[in-house]
Amino acid sequence: MSSIILMNDPRVVGIPVSECGEALVDLRQLPFVDVDDRLADPAGAYAQLREGVAWRLARAARLLPEGLRLLVTEGYRPLALQIQYFEEYAAELRKANPDWSDDHLHRQTSRSLSPPEVGPHVAGAAVDLTLCTASGTELDFGTPVNASPEESEGACYMDSDLISPTARRNRRTLTAALATAGLVNYPTEWWHWSYGDRYWALTTDAAAARYGPMTLDT
Repeated sequence: MSSIILMNDPRVVGIPVSECGEALVDLRQLPFVDVDDRLADPAGAYAQLREGVAWRLARAARLLPEGLRLLVTEGYRPLALQIQYFEEYAAELRKANPDWSDDHLHRQTSRSLSPPEVGPHVAGAAVDLTLCTASGTELDFGTPVNASPEESEGACYMDSDLISPTARRNRRTLTAALATAGLVNYPTEWWHWSYGDRYWALTTDAAAARYGPMTLDT
């Protein structure tokens, strides 16, 4: 696990952004995925993604085995909410590990939540999702979506050995579709995939990210 590049890594933070100006689109208006409301907000931000990311999800959906669908739990995340999530998780880790340095705390927090200034969700470039059947039954992926490393004892990592053969097979099915469609995974979270953000740029050797932080009215 030590070879994983985390979101706070200078190699990620240092990627420039060449904002393309692409709009957000509402996934609930599109036929190719299901959108879960467990993280719904009044403005509907959770169900929105940049158009280019949504298009790639559509392609991934067509690559899935018959009878399976993508189930989105969260797309765009406003900056204020990203800051809230990051600070709350950092506070939990600080309470459990009072001897950690500030730098180490920041790194450990970045395993599960992007630093707000880098956050792919804040750019509308990242999506948290899983797979479900046509009737809406979620498949076994070894952990719930958004399980932290502490809660899951590390099973949330994409390549974890602490999951069942069924969960591993489901992760491979998800990966095959999304990677073929051009999205990249954040290796500490099997459910987190992105396109066009800084992490995607680093992973694919792109010169710059396509999407930077935005607001719903951008």
